This record gives sequence, structure tokens and C-alpha cells, in this order.
Amino acid sequence: MKKNITILDYGSGNILSAMQSFAKVIKNNDLDADISISGNPKSIKNSSHLVMPGQGAFETCIMGLKNIPGMIEELNKYALEQKKPFFGICVGMQLLANNSEENGNHEGLGWVDGTIRKLPSKNIKMPHMGWNSIKILKNNFKITPKETDYYFVHSYYFDCKNKENILAETNYGLNFPSIICKENIYGFQFHPEKSSDQGLDIIKNFLKL
Repeated sequence: MKKNITILDYGSGNILSAMQSFAKVIKNNDLDADISISGNPKSIKNSSHLVMPGQGAFETCIMGLKNIPGMIEELNKYALEQKKPFFGICVGMQLLANNSEENGNHEGLGWVDGTIRKLPSKNIKMPHMGWNSIKILKNNFKITPKETDYYFVHSYYFDCKNKENILAETNYGLNFPSIICKENIYGFQFHPEKSSDQGLDIIKNFLKL
């Protein structure tokens, strides 16, 4: 069956970088798939795989979603009811939390229990930017990353309430979740689309779901 991949455009996130990486994986692996960028909630209905990039402030990103009529409802239907594959990147991962403490207290999508908190800045440079390794905590999942370096850019982390949702963690001031998962929902604190071949491998595994 042909896959229909949508990169979600809600005014925040490195859309073109994500698009290029997914397109490269499709081409290199000869996958039967169409890929598009869309900010129209109606396009979610026809998607087999949904990708939500994100960069900048949590509040700006969540308001970007809320300001598109029908977007939150379609996202909830896609991920929570239909349980189709979802791929959140950086702030696109953090939006899955219940709330964020960045610049106040802001409500998230609430798909994965947790709170977005600031990384401790004592004796370390902020933001956490550049290559860092991940430690795999669970290996019984379909997206299998390598225990190697991936590319990070962030100052806040996902304080995950249920440790069962943490697939991998990274150390920078503290141990924080670098990959989370809840059933069909995957979130990556690092940028797979900027993480060389190991990042493309993660995208390939996602598209096989």
C-alpha cells in the first residue's frame, strides 16, 4: 500500500530540512510513498504517517497549532483514536507533554504524561547544541536507533512521568529523555533529519511502520 507522508506546517519548525531528509530516505530505499508539506487539518485525514517538526518557544508552537481551526481535533483523532504513526521532532516532541514551564505555564497536547522543564545551566553551556550520544533503555520497539551521536539544539527537556515511555536518554547536566514513545507516537529531542546516516535510519524505520 502506498504511504502518504505529511510534514506538518504550523508556522514553526525546520520544514524544508525534514522534507528533504524524508524524501531522501524514500528515494534511497525505493519506497512507494508520496510526501507533502501541509498546514491544512484536512490533509491529516489522508495521511499514513505524520511528522511534526518544531523549533523556538513552546508557547509559540502550541499557539501555532491552536490558531489553525480544527487542527488540534484532527491531530487527536489521528494519533489517539486512529493510532497512526506520529513523529515529533524537538519542540514537536515537547508539545506532546501535559504542560511546559517555559516562560510561564503552558498547556500541551497531553498525549504523553510529563512536563517540559529547563535544563540545569550550572557549569554547562546553554543551549545544549551539537552532537551528543544516546543510551537505549528499551529495545523492544520498532524504531531501533544506534547508541551513537545525534544532533541536539534545545534548552528544555521532557520530564517524563511514566518511565515506560522513555526509549532512550542523554546526559547534559542531567539524564533526560532523548526518545519517547507511547504506542504509535514517537518523539525525538534530537534532530534525526540533521543526524547523518543514523538519523536517516530512524526515519527509514518509522516509514516502515
